[in-house]
Amino acid sequence: MKILVTGKNGQLGSEIRSLKKRHHEFIYTDSKELDITNSSQLKLQLEKIAPDVIINCAAYTAVDLAEDESEKAASVNYTAVKNIVELCENKGIRLIHISTDYVFNGKENKAYIESDQTEPVNEYGCSKLKGEHAIIDSGVQAIIIRTSWLYSNYGNNFVKTMIRFGKERNEVNVVSDQYGSPTNAEDLAEACVSIALSDKKWKEGTEVYHYSNIGEINWYQFAKEIMSISNLECKVKPVSSDEFPTKAKRPKFSTLNKEKITRDFGIKIPDWDVSLRKKLLKEYI
Repeated sequence: MKILVTGKNGQLGSEIRSLKKRHHEFIYTDSKELDITNSSQLKLQLEKIAPDVIINCAAYTAVDLAEDESEKAASVNYTAVKNIVELCENKGIRLIHISTDYVFNGKENKAYIESDQTEPVNEYGCSKLKGEHAIIDSGVQAIIIRTSWLYSNYGNNFVKTMIRFGKERNEVNVVSDQYGSPTNAEDLAEACVSIALSDKKWKEGTEVYHYSNIGEINWYQFAKEIMSISNLECKVKPVSSDEFPTKAKRPKFSTLNKEKITRDFGIKIPDWDVSLRKKLLKEYI
């Protein structure tokens, strides 16, 4: 099987590249090698590569910047996805696309299931939801995986920021009224590749799944655990979202229910604290 992975330098793409190689061919691209917003270039490259599956890790993920760069966000998160979908449909290529918990408004008090109503509260979430619709409205055989609070030893993320603050500061303020589930990008990478190779379990049309590590916490609790595992003495102070304003509004509650993906693909998902400890001890400390 030949698998094309876009966004090879992002957190998830980098983690997929780091996995132990399997007996399949993986091709990795970034925006310089393959501009997925350019339909003609994408067509030429897909004809050349002829993949069986595309794992689309490419995304515009700057949540606050997206408030001022909505067109740029939409170009990557919607237009590029639409381009991929059209070619996948024409050439019979299967697609795994990564989406986000930010397609929800965060007003629920229970873990979101895949069929719950979507209502993004920021431009980033809107652009990602449009990308989902481009896939769902097509006839392509696809899997959309919504994830949340992604971290890895690549790129910029909350875990790396907290470790840096923990080494530089005596105290840090972290919001305590936004709840969700962290996701170790290495775990998600394993899941994506496993699904890509599980061709007999794919259904016709598009299926939406949720994936994050098991458990529900807030950012303050997440930061406290990062400091504890890392043996950093920086004090973490809980604050409300009102005390820590950001340009883009965030959902207050975006925990994802993962029962569907475990049922359909038999994927075992680690608890968030177990996975965090494993990653920190392996990569950061």
